[in-house]
Amino acid sequence: MKGRLILFPVPIGAEEMGISLPPANAELLATCHTFIVEELRTARRFLKKAGYPYPIDDTVFLELNEHTTHEEIGNYLDAIERGENIGLLSEAGLPCVADPGAMITKVAQRRGIEVVPLVGPSSLMLALMASGFNGQSFAFVGYLPVDKSKRASAIRHLEERLHREHQTQIFIEAPYRNNQMLESLSSVLQPNTMICVACDLTLPTQYIHSLTAAKWQKERTKVDLHKRNTVFLIGE
Repeated sequence: MKGRLILFPVPIGAEEMGISLPPANAELLATCHTFIVEELRTARRFLKKAGYPYPIDDTVFLELNEHTTHEEIGNYLDAIERGENIGLLSEAGLPCVADPGAMITKVAQRRGIEVVPLVGPSSLMLALMASGFNGQSFAFVGYLPVDKSKRASAIRHLEERLHREHQTQIFIEAPYRNNQMLESLSSVLQPNTMICVACDLTLPTQYIHSLTAAKWQKERTKVDLHKRNTVFLIGE
């Protein structure tokens, strides 16, 4: 009998596991002795906090990140064929959503391996829920260009899509460029286009506000997003 590939969410901010993850997740962790992880150090820390019952040094960790090639992961799931479960851990949040774990899930599906997604926090979905924007039609577009002129062009393109399809646009930025992103959004978008800034989700410092671009022009200097994990949305 084959094992399963189990997708374990990881808290995105909250130190208290119970805020983000159900107890059943911890029970399933105990069925895995091999984990596919994005970053070894944070994976080990998560397992300790989650009450993983086995010695960390006896646990097998296989790294999967943006530098990993398809050839390197060819045998990552072999233990499943022997009846063992393997856990996939994201760096933070949901595996395979804006996360390199999608590479191994694709392999699992092609090999007929059962994939088990578990409940956990997604900064993208939490931000959308709280934004007040259209939750029936939305798109996550990843990162926008770093170059200022190219970023402005991308923002205008997303605004056109927003108004043409009534589709909420969701994106993220490197934390040290968040303030510049909000400046670009508030200056490039039409005055009445809505911008939501969702920052430090699940933390005590959580900040979620939806304002027009015109209002953000006045308010953006009152909030410092520098090096804080932030999701940006534009909507109607």
